[in-house]
Amino acid sequence: MTENRTGWSGKMRDLVRRDQVFEFLMPNQHPLIDTRHNMLLYLEGVSKSFDGFQAIRDLNLYIREGELRCIIGPNGAGKTTMMDIITGKTRPDSGAVWLGSNINLLQMDEAQIANAGIGRKFQKPTVFECLSVFHNLELAMAGARGVFAVLRARLSGEQRDRIAQVLELIGLAEQAGKLAGSLSHGQKQWLEIGMLLMQKPKLLLVDEPVAGMTHQEMDKTAELLRSLAGEHAVVVVEHDMDFVRSIATTVTVLHQGHVLAEGNMADIQANPKVKEVYLGE
Repeated sequence: MTENRTGWSGKMRDLVRRDQVFEFLMPNQHPLIDTRHNMLLYLEGVSKSFDGFQAIRDLNLYIREGELRCIIGPNGAGKTTMMDIITGKTRPDSGAVWLGSNINLLQMDEAQIANAGIGRKFQKPTVFECLSVFHNLELAMAGARGVFAVLRARLSGEQRDRIAQVLELIGLAEQAGKLAGSLSHGQKQWLEIGMLLMQKPKLLLVDEPVAGMTHQEMDKTAELLRSLAGEHAVVVVEHDMDFVRSIATTVTVLHQGHVLAEGNMADIQANPKVKEVYLGE
């Protein structure tokens, strides 16, 4: 019981800290992104080493506007480091990373990158369990305002419509008044995606979204991610190959920090190099 109380009090302390701004609570200040070539994200010649270990090696990756891309590869392939570089958590040793053809992400910090329109969902959901589902979405929309100011504020009709729209999209309209802590694991994952959507990102990076989910939750997650493509570009890093098959149009295989293969699922499954290093055939 003591451990549980300590956990809740710790979350509340984090919630009201003024020296910390959560990544997904960045105010919506998207600059104008130049995607005239229909390309949203460019990684060119990116390399990164940690204490002599080459995590990323001359990586070239291009994500089109509105596409759904799956990234797969064995452990240690560089998938997490790649996302860390895109979001500004890690700086590469060399290479270029651009959002559109006009925004140099390597000249920006994590908060600026989030403001530019890149949202990242980690494997473990980060939601405010002591607040309702509705208030989680409201807080995400509010940007840098304090939590108590948000809870006291009166929403406009437009803001309420936006929250209602996202609740329907993530399948949690009936749970709007419930505490986020009472949701299932899968529902918490959907709520966090919804919190990111409140910021209207151009690019969503989603890390292993179906880990720990039931088959029914996996099916709903696949439907959700497919529905987001078009309005958003969605990059999904996932190990569950059945799930990848259910959503993938284009698959990129990373191996030792480099693109080993890229194409549709049939091409990837037939690729002898992919079979050798990842599919275990």
